[in-house]
Amino acid sequence: MKAIRRFSVRTVLPTRIEGLGVLASNLRWSWHPPTRDLFESISPRKWAQAGEDPVKLLSRLSSDELAALAADDDFVGSVVAANEDLEHYLTDERWFQTWSREQEAAGRAAPAAVAYFSPEFGITSVLPQYSGGLGILAGDHLKTASDLGVPIVGVGLFYKTGYFKQSLNRDGWQVETYPVLDPDGLPLSLLREADGTPAVVTVSLPAGRLLHAHVWKAQVGRVPLLLLDSDVPGNDEQTRRVTESLYGGGGDTRLEQELLLGIGGVRALRLWSRLSGAPTPEVYHTNEGHAGFLGVERITELVRDHGLTFDEALEAVRSATVFTTHTPVPAGIDRFDAAKINLFFGGPNAIPGVPVERLLALGAEDYEGGQSGIFNMAVMGLRLAQRANGVSQLHGLVSREMFDGLWPGFDDVEVPISSITNGVHAPTWVDRSVYEVARKHLGTADIAGDDAWERIDEVPADAVWSTKREMREKLVADARRRVKSSWQKRGASDAELGWVDDVLDPDVLTIGFARRVPTYKRLTLMLRDPERLKALLLHPERPVQLVIAGKSHPADETGKRLIQEMVRFADDPAVRHRIVFLPNYDIAMAQHLYPGCDVWLNNPLRPFEACGTSGMKAALNGGLNLSILDGWWDEWFDGRNGWAIPTADGVEDPDRRDDIEAAALYDLIEHDVAAKFYDRDADGLPQGWIAMMTHTLKTLGPKVLASRMVADYTEQLYSPAAGAGRAVAASDFAGAKDVAAYKAKVREAWPRVKVEHVEPSGLSDSPQIGDVLDLKAYVALDGLDPADVDVQLVHGHVNDVDELWGMEVAPLSLVESYDDGRHLFAGSQPLRRTGSFGYSVRVVPRHASLASAAEMGLARNA
Repeated sequence: MKAIRRFSVRTVLPTRIEGLGVLASNLRWSWHPPTRDLFESISPRKWAQAGEDPVKLLSRLSSDELAALAADDDFVGSVVAANEDLEHYLTDERWFQTWSREQEAAGRAAPAAVAYFSPEFGITSVLPQYSGGLGILAGDHLKTASDLGVPIVGVGLFYKTGYFKQSLNRDGWQVETYPVLDPDGLPLSLLREADGTPAVVTVSLPAGRLLHAHVWKAQVGRVPLLLLDSDVPGNDEQTRRVTESLYGGGGDTRLEQELLLGIGGVRALRLWSRLSGAPTPEVYHTNEGHAGFLGVERITELVRDHGLTFDEALEAVRSATVFTTHTPVPAGIDRFDAAKINLFFGGPNAIPGVPVERLLALGAEDYEGGQSGIFNMAVMGLRLAQRANGVSQLHGLVSREMFDGLWPGFDDVEVPISSITNGVHAPTWVDRSVYEVARKHLGTADIAGDDAWERIDEVPADAVWSTKREMREKLVADARRRVKSSWQKRGASDAELGWVDDVLDPDVLTIGFARRVPTYKRLTLMLRDPERLKALLLHPERPVQLVIAGKSHPADETGKRLIQEMVRFADDPAVRHRIVFLPNYDIAMAQHLYPGCDVWLNNPLRPFEACGTSGMKAALNGGLNLSILDGWWDEWFDGRNGWAIPTADGVEDPDRRDDIEAAALYDLIEHDVAAKFYDRDADGLPQGWIAMMTHTLKTLGPKVLASRMVADYTEQLYSPAAGAGRAVAASDFAGAKDVAAYKAKVREAWPRVKVEHVEPSGLSDSPQIGDVLDLKAYVALDGLDPADVDVQLVHGHVNDVDELWGMEVAPLSLVESYDDGRHLFAGSQPLRRTGSFGYSVRVVPRHASLASAAEMGLARNA
């Protein structure tokens, strides 16, 4: 019989151990081993049965068991000590507090608070509000911000069924189930008004409908994470389902989710500040385009509360907004029909201060190659943010090419999208065995904090190798348990599953491959030549074993077929002891998978991997990467920290390209990877392999940490955005009014701006290094003052069609002005490099509030 309603009854803890509730409610336990040990000590069996979830564990303890714990003085002392440790963690000065004092002393801005919006957050498997890399990155960002003391507040949605749970049927086809999550049974608290009633955020929908949402708070160390939940009384049945599942639902659900995340998210922040006294964020970070409507709500606030015009409010919003793009393919971006946006934001649903035609213009693909009648969320995100970035150096390059239509007149290299390469939160992903061996041989478990990377060579080779085997053994045990459970769900009886006890071998070279399963990640590339793969798996002297996992989006039939193809291969009795597919890839699985693999395989179609962080997590556990030079690996592969799979760039036939790259993969595994792994000395140690492991930790360790990433965001994006936001808001938004008026004046005059004549001198017919090019440029600025623009000499090498590359920019100075709006600019440029040389002159806008010359997308070239 099904229950007609469900709810959770929370445990009332005895006074002496009330601190357990505090510890359970702060998600720091998910990356803090001593706190996890404390909960496990209550009952190791029940801890495991509760899925290592403290809230669930406490709910399953009887009154007698709780009373016994409260009577145990040693246990009570441990609870008190753990709470004191947490209090120190929450209140002590950390990196940001020291850095911000230095910033303020230097007259620069340290943001009082940063709002970080994301459609998903992967904090812990206990709170399944993530589907893949975007959410895991967001979770690592918050956890690391907490560790560093960066004052971030996260904003997302609470999905009642999360993403989905994956299992397999007898034929190896992915099956999705959607277990209902009860927020009362999770480490969440409901925001309430002073009278105890649930606080409510409301967003308008078409046809007079209202979308009400409650706000749940997860405490991620020092960082509050606000999650909006539409499953509340007062909503109709359709509206209650808006936040039912991550990236789920049909019809208008995706747009309604993004309205709630962006507009509702800003309203939730205001609610949080009112109820808690938390400072209003100075910087707004949009993690991908899903939350782009947050800028619309902020414009409305400024128009309503400060009397600004739309254009003035837009400048104030842009100055303090950061946009991070995560996709290298247009298909990964949310795009809506403009008529749909008009329905949601026009007519009776119009947002005060935001005319629907201005909103449509923000997301319009009104550039070469764009599609008319489409509203693009990433394009809106870029137009609403003064600062934008990709998530690796290569992805930044790809993004500049992908969005260059927004900045006509500028070469791709000048498009104002920077790069901050992703990182990973080591305390979440590094196995405890690694910390223990570091503590024993280096005298510290905080390798990063004590800057002990260069000392990793001091760890004896046998300790490195035995630790890796220990982690591999844990992975084998976990994989066997998961394989058995999967087969039972597929209909096999225990009598048929004796072979599972021989699945994988802790002494065999173990290669891991786990990620989402869109086509471009090429899950089945390794199956291009099944017989060749079987030969590698079953090699008599140098066998290989593969551990594979990944979910396909429920609507992606192609991805599901790829999983089925992989599962059917892994089902073959001849190889099933050497290759396994583990269903329901999540954080809990990953925490065994990354440490237990010797090699992490990544073979996407280049350059479609924006960054990829799974290989970083493997590297921090002593794993070596075997990857296509894409994402972060393109940036940090050095020839000694793993292997680069050659790519068949330029081969247009996708099947031929896959064949070429698969053959290269097989060759690398057989002749390089396996050969080195099994090359042992007299003591049975693979010294060459161990040297690669230690080199990987020394060189990649400091780079792949999320602490480096969050510090980069803070210094390169958050701080400038906070400074810019303060500057335009000062004196009743005088700065915003000034820059809005300036941009209006420049756009009106720009069609009449031109470089009329360029006059070079100073060079002979055979110029050489050290010679000086003198240049005069006559420029018409009808309607503009010379102070409104920069006139630039742009020079560099030229290709065979006279296009400049390797460009440098030098300013030309105003020499003379004439009555008819014409002006003479001049300058000199020494020749500093040999080879082809070309130059041009251009005019670009100049204003103190512009973050770059390209910001307005206006350039007038000679």
